[in-house]
Amino acid sequence: MMLLTERETPEGRLVSVADADTLGETYGNGKVSLTVDREFYEGEEASAEEVTAALARCSVANLVGEESVGVAVDAGFVDEANVLDLDGTRHAQYLRL
Repeated sequence: MMLLTERETPEGRLVSVADADTLGETYGNGKVSLTVDREFYEGEEASAEEVTAALARCSVANLVGEESVGVAVDAGFVDEANVLDLDGTRHAQYLRL
């Protein structure tokens, strides 16, 4: 299950997507550490189609988890080469220029 949050910021729409089982967890790879903060990532349950639509209208996105990152990669928003492996989970960011 993926959780989707959309926020309007002065820089544009910010989307955060996380696999539900990553909430509250901290991941790292020795160089980078990521805490999946509930306040930032906890949102509404979303399907792959809803996540793809949100990514299409956002300026910036943060994605955590196998399913969430996989949707962004499959839809062409994130290149697999830019995905970080953090202690067994995946993390990616998307920025529309």
